[in-house]
Amino acid sequence: MDTCDKNRVLDSRYLRMARIWSENSYCRRRKVGALIVKDKMIISDGYNGTPSGFPNICEDGDDVTFPYVLHAEANAITKVARSNNSSEGSTLYVTASPCMECAKLIIQAGIRRVVFSDLYRITDGIDLLRKAGVDIVHLPVGDEE
Repeated sequence: MDTCDKNRVLDSRYLRMARIWSENSYCRRRKVGALIVKDKMIISDGYNGTPSGFPNICEDGDDVTFPYVLHAEANAITKVARSNNSSEGSTLYVTASPCMECAKLIIQAGIRRVVFSDLYRITDGIDLLRKAGVDIVHLPVGDEE
């Protein structure tokens, strides 16, 4: 197995773990999970949900997401920021492509690679990451091992 095949196998595994982690979300509309990996070690994780101390309710009665709900990427990045780890040079595995706001956080956190499975209809976050030189890998569900 060559290096590219080994990387794809690892990408698939971490992406599957991010999908499992998304199951922790209380959001009804979309459950998203994220892992930050550096040197083959998971240094942070996150899923979309409400800030600490808020009720675990992400949408109102009309199924509209509350504006204070955090995305999985933001949760993982803020969690690593509170630890002794550095996300500089790491890879973010996330089940949905990052939005513009999360893309800005990813760039500022020094994350150099993003692997995602579901392409969101708005691609401005991915476009910004590419412009910043972040390596983007789209690994659709079904292409995972």
